[in-house]
Amino acid sequence: MHPIYQNQRYYSLSCFNKRNFGIRVMKAVIDAGFSCPSKDGTMSSKGCLFCDGGSGYFTGKGSVTEQLEAESRRIYKKAPDAKIIAYFQANTNTYAPIDVLKTTYEEALAFPNVIGLSIATRADCISEEVYTYLEELAKRTYLTVELGLQTIHDETAARMNLCCQRETIQKCTERLKSLGVRVCLHIINGLPFETREQMLETVKIAGSWHPDGVKIQLLHVIKGTILSEIYEKHPFHILTEEEYVSIVAEQIRLLPPETVCERLTGDGDAEKLVAPMWSKNKRRVLNLISKKLKETNAFQSDRYSLYSAM
Repeated sequence: MHPIYQNQRYYSLSCFNKRNFGIRVMKAVIDAGFSCPSKDGTMSSKGCLFCDGGSGYFTGKGSVTEQLEAESRRIYKKAPDAKIIAYFQANTNTYAPIDVLKTTYEEALAFPNVIGLSIATRADCISEEVYTYLEELAKRTYLTVELGLQTIHDETAARMNLCCQRETIQKCTERLKSLGVRVCLHIINGLPFETREQMLETVKIAGSWHPDGVKIQLLHVIKGTILSEIYEKHPFHILTEEEYVSIVAEQIRLLPPETVCERLTGDGDAEKLVAPMWSKNKRRVLNLISKKLKETNAFQSDRYSLYSAM
């Protein structure tokens, strides 16, 4: 077990934050009002088939400052001494002119107790001037760019209307890391018709790019999405809790030792969740993953060297 994991079997985000900041750090989710090229007609008008408003149901309303004020009140009820990461979560957060991006991000950084930014975006929506700005930001604040990978299998990506291929995401990851920008890759388990082996391969390939962090979550079928319409007419296999726990435990073993597991399950809109209903108990899922690792005496990266040297 790696010493930086602090007696855990994987490198958790809480462990990373304690090691790097020495204080409680929490994310304040923000909807900056950006769109997405797979929704506005540039690449498609349908969006990703599982998309439910670009994760905007977690966010509030109003200006960046107004949303941070509301989020800070929520955060300080749980942790009065916490520092804040401004998390631009909804839709594609580099999909705007550079002057708009600068105004938006600088407003967040000016807010009290904000110590950094986390920017969720697409690998095909970072222009040269945005790369330059992100490099500059990374030199003066804590910055993470979160890229939506979901799967390394282009046939699945096309089926889900992701409108972005694996090669594009790999090149973007490598470019950002070369600029000193921290990169987190988002992965979804349980995409329709993907096998366990394909899900493991996604983590193997993504791990070979040495991301600073990964977010692993299960597919949620949310009412009102295109995916929910497909599921109603032609039901496809949804991962059981046991299947998901087993897959994630194995994926953890395939990750590089220095990659932070920033998420191992996810939240869907509980009121609109169609499937899987077991995912509502997030704490149970996390506990089962930890139990699985312990039962098999497994830990992060213990199988990474088996394929990384190939």
